[in-house]
Amino acid sequence: MQKKLRVDFFHDVICGWCYVLSPRLRQLASELDLDVHHHAFALSASKEEMVAKFGGSMTQAKKIILGHWEQCALADDQKRVNVEGMRKQSFEYPTSLPGLLACKAAKIQGGEQKYWDYFDAVQHAHMSENRNIADMDVLADIAADLGLDKNTFQQDYKSQEVLEEVNQDRQLAQQLSIQSVPSLVINEQWLISGAQPLDELRQQLKQMQESYN
Repeated sequence: MQKKLRVDFFHDVICGWCYVLSPRLRQLASELDLDVHHHAFALSASKEEMVAKFGGSMTQAKKIILGHWEQCALADDQKRVNVEGMRKQSFEYPTSLPGLLACKAAKIQGGEQKYWDYFDAVQHAHMSENRNIADMDVLADIAADLGLDKNTFQQDYKSQEVLEEVNQDRQLAQQLSIQSVPSLVINEQWLISGAQPLDELRQQLKQMQESYN
């Protein structure tokens, strides 16, 4: 019996390259029977972090980030990234933490698979539908659309447990020397960084699978 590769997927809800990679990893998880685990990596956990990273103001941060979106849009297999739609929105560009806490809250009800479903759904809301994923009502509606109990989700979202999990993921990333997302850690020994093309990612994972077995 072939042993499953463990894949630790480090990502952020506001990361366009994570949006590009996730469906590719889903396809390969099915093809290669991968054991995927999800980890939060907050690129900008707060407005202060975002302004410090991109300079000057939240308006300037949004402008620079949407320039990155344009590159993601070119790379996305399904052409889902709606750059112009987000440019037209008047709300501040969301920080990482609300959406990451929401993913952890989804995990409490439905485990790793529901975390992944929620992660993909909140990214779709953010990058395709241009909704404000810093808004609790938006996050709760996404949970309800996925069949989660909305009240339980909102309670879990506010719990110390989910905040601790996000912080633990950040510490794990530091231990593994992960400095960017998306990053995949394979069997706790190999690192794949960035949104690799599907065929290249498949080839790398197959080679690792052969080495492991």
